[in-house]
Amino acid sequence: MATVGGGERFRLTVLGTTDLHGNVFNWDYYRGVEYDDAVHNDIGVAKVATLIKAIRAERGADHCLTIDAGDTIQGTPLAYYYARVEPIGGAVVHPMATAMNAIGYDAAALGNHEFDYGLDLLRTFEQQCEHPLLAANAVDWETGTPIFPPWVIKTVQVPGCSPVRVGILGLVTPGVAIWDRAHVEGTVRFPGIVEQATVFVPRLREAGADVVIVSCHSGADTSSSYGTALPSPENASSLLAQEVPDIDAILVGHAHVEIPQRRVVNRITKKTVLLSEPACRGTRVSVMDLDLEKDDGRWQVTSSQATTLNSNTAPEDVEVAALIRPAHQKVLAYVNGVVGSSSQAMSAATSRYEDTAAMGFIGHVQARAVKAALAGSPEADTPVLSIVAPFNRAAAIPRGDVTVRDVAGLYLYDNTLVGITFTGAQVLAYLEFSAAYFRQVSGTGPFAPPDLTNAVTPTAPNGTPDYNDDVLSGLDAPLTYDIDIAEPVGSRITDLAYAGSPVAADDRFTIAVNSYRQSGGGGFPGVTTAPVVYDAQVEIRQLIIEWVTRHGTVDPSTFSATSWRLVSGGVPITITP
Repeated sequence: MATVGGGERFRLTVLGTTDLHGNVFNWDYYRGVEYDDAVHNDIGVAKVATLIKAIRAERGADHCLTIDAGDTIQGTPLAYYYARVEPIGGAVVHPMATAMNAIGYDAAALGNHEFDYGLDLLRTFEQQCEHPLLAANAVDWETGTPIFPPWVIKTVQVPGCSPVRVGILGLVTPGVAIWDRAHVEGTVRFPGIVEQATVFVPRLREAGADVVIVSCHSGADTSSSYGTALPSPENASSLLAQEVPDIDAILVGHAHVEIPQRRVVNRITKKTVLLSEPACRGTRVSVMDLDLEKDDGRWQVTSSQATTLNSNTAPEDVEVAALIRPAHQKVLAYVNGVVGSSSQAMSAATSRYEDTAAMGFIGHVQARAVKAALAGSPEADTPVLSIVAPFNRAAAIPRGDVTVRDVAGLYLYDNTLVGITFTGAQVLAYLEFSAAYFRQVSGTGPFAPPDLTNAVTPTAPNGTPDYNDDVLSGLDAPLTYDIDIAEPVGSRITDLAYAGSPVAADDRFTIAVNSYRQSGGGGFPGVTTAPVVYDAQVEIRQLIIEWVTRHGTVDPSTFSATSWRLVSGGVPITITP
């Protein structure tokens, strides 16, 4: 604290992480090697700990608060292991809780993926954390009362002066209502971020908060992957800063992008709100410095700035690493377990722009599971189609031994399998919607993949993600179609046929689809209102593991066929990876 011209001043430093997604070490569980990417990022909470401790040592630990913006307990085989293989509870403590407790977090917002394993496991994780998990807009279905603490006020001591009371408000994207419908419908509702902050920011101020920080699991740029399926946007952090008065800073999450510093002027007060997003998986740590001055007996923020620190500049923290290494070693043994073999290698590297055996494998397992479950039912003879998307460009099933790690890399998410019914018209509409993933081009190439993929759309201003590039395939007979990317969106699917015959509008199909998509993730048409004929809450990744274990050998020739291709003006295009 410094006194200048009779006024008392203090600098508060807020350290922020987000979207850690179960990454404890700088390790790639899917490849079985140290993590690396094109720009040589490092990941993991063990490295985050080093950066946080260094800033505390520099600024003074009593001048710092440490918060997180959610998505902590899902995203790696380690996170899956402690949710499904050896679930947390009793003596089994989640390694992310162990690490965050050792670091000394002050608060964390809930992310949407916190709800993936159900409320019981989330409550267990909450009990294991020494910091509160905040979610002002996760409310009881009937009463509208938050079921987690909406906020916490931390008291920061200022030598020789009254303390600073810092209010931390937690908010989560309302998309949870769609993506985790099976876990929350009828129990938890998710009002809009702006709407709920309008209620709770004044309450924080009334409770005596001098400073208000929002930990917001919602991207900075206003958009929604679910379109108009919900009345409030998925990504609303900048909108929050603009519309709700009396917020000083926002730690942004969910979008997995790095925003060292962004300033947004509040529409009502004309004051500037500081935003920072530290990418994801522990690659960055946000450092937000808030300069405070005493005015009329109360602390107020007079200026602020932010930056991000890169984890690839830091070694692992020895203390935190030692605490979480036993869990890491246990998961390594699990993921390296051999479950079968494959007669051929299958790579997902090109799956976003051409049909591959890797995607065919997922589709085959999904369709077989749905067909088997419907045996003897009225839907038993309905043709089964399967919807898949390329989640991981680096995924590959090797020739020879297949491990849990190989399967986990092929299917990253903890989605469960759902069976729905579609008409031929709905199949066509679905494929047309998915084809918006591709950029409109003329000519037949050759094209590089970036020339064709990840098209920018109104709902995907940063480019359509690979996981929204859905393709369909048939089980007992082929579903075939062309995607003509010389045509505008909505008029791209041609020659759609099943078993060699054109698909008619009133044809009926059973569709194997993942729970994220069936719940409305991505805003695809028809899926949320389609009749559900199968929903056993079985995870697709586990179905694949069990399929390989049961069959022993994966033979791509039994399921691999070209269902679709990219064309321009009806002529196949050439792509040069």
